Formats: sequence, structure tokens, C-alpha cells
Amino acid sequence: MEDKRILYVSSEVVPYLAENEVSMMSYDVPKMVNDQGGQIRIFMPRYGNINERRHQLHEVIRLSGMNLVVNDLDMPLIIKVASIPKERIQVYFIDNDEYFKRKATFTDEDGTLYPDNDERAIFFAKGVVETVKKLNWVPDIIHVHGWLASMLPIYMKHYYKDEALFADTKIVTSVYTQSFEGALDPEMINKVKFDGVPEDSVSVLTDPNFDNLMKAAVDHSDGVIIASESVSSSLTKYIESSGKPFLSFVPKNQFAEAYTRFYGLL
Repeated sequence: MEDKRILYVSSEVVPYLAENEVSMMSYDVPKMVNDQGGQIRIFMPRYGNINERRHQLHEVIRLSGMNLVVNDLDMPLIIKVASIPKERIQVYFIDNDEYFKRKATFTDEDGTLYPDNDERAIFFAKGVVETVKKLNWVPDIIHVHGWLASMLPIYMKHYYKDEALFADTKIVTSVYTQSFEGALDPEMINKVKFDGVPEDSVSVLTDPNFDNLMKAAVDHSDGVIIASESVSSSLTKYIESSGKPFLSFVPKNQFAEAYTRFYGLL
């Protein structure tokens, strides 16, 4: 992995949020590549329940300040950064007061999904790509973790398809069991179409439930990792029949060798 450049885009990363399958792998995999001499960047949303003082987040003025359009609305992009202690790993945080100031990740105190989670996902995807462009850092691989990051493969293959910076970049999506009940805003497909994404390429988003979000991400990825032992049989079958290179689930104590080999296949 020496000198390989890998961009990790995740909806959750430890130590900034509680430990779960997504947040822990979103730390363990970049650390593994970092330890092998690869170059990495990690991006995640700056949710309001992340303690900025404890984790020493600070705004990066030179990267902040642009506006991103989501469903015809201008939304200011704020970029913050922090370092994971002892690991010399920088994490970039995509922030916007409208989308991420609330004191929770995906649901309110009653467990109800935020009605704008679809727009938060679109804003996050665009924010990551625009920031990487400003950094002028060309990733060999973009590795996506968590459903809130699932719009990134779609936007890379359509909205940013003419960006020379990413001409040779491959996209890997890890699919986890960690899902949500119900569906996102039924208008989601129209918000994605607003950005010039062809309807036939994201037709599954007419019903934006968890499985369909992941199917859309798989369709726009160059490789797929089944990252949980208990991914639903329908999603597993979809991945296996997608024609994409895929890696079946491997236990945590074996992932380093398997992921390194899989990256090398792309």
C-alpha cells in the first residue's frame, strides 16, 4: 500500500462518535493503510453531538466559504479538521448549520429519521468532492462507508464525471447491515435529478429505503465489500449479481490482508 492514496468517506468514525460496525471499520481500515505507508484522508459529517472542544476541531478558513446548491438552495460549506490522537491521521469534517448543528446523527430524540436526511447526504457528497478538489489531492481509491455517504458514488459518476482530477479514481463501497427503518424523503430522486443525474440510473431511489440507497451506490461503484456478516440476502444477491468485483465478508482479525488484496485488484 506504499504511497497509495485512499480517500475514506464515512457517515461515522470513532473516536468522534460511538462505536459500531461502521464507525470502527471507518477508523481501522484507514489506520491499516496508514501503517502500511499509504496516504489517506478521512471525511465525515460534523454532527452537533461531536464534542468540538474535546476533539480539538478547528475550522479551515481556506477550505470553507463556498456555497453548495442542494435542491436549488444555496447552502454554505464549512470545513473543520482534527487529528486522531497518536495516529497522525487527519479527519476532515463537512459542516453546515442547517444540516448538521442538531445534537444527533440521523434521528430525533423519538427515533424518527430527520426529514432532510436525503439533502444532508447530497450536501455531504458534494462537500467532500469540492474540498478534495481544493486540496488538489488525487485519490487512487475512494472508499465509502455508511448509508449517509451513499450518494458519493452516484455524484462521482455523473455530477463530477468530467473532473480530470478523478479520471483514474476507483470507488469502493462497503455495505453494512446498519440500516434505518422506513424511507427517506420520496422527493429524493427529484433532488438528485435536479443535479443532472439521469433518472434511469437511479430509478431505485423512487423508494429511497436503505436497501435501495445501497443498490444505487453499488451500481455506481467499481468494487463492493460486504462489510457485515449479516447483510440481507437480497442485498447480498444484488451485489453478487452486479458484475462488480466484490469481497465477501471477512472477520475483523483478517480484514487487513483481504482489503489490501482487493484494493490491488481495482
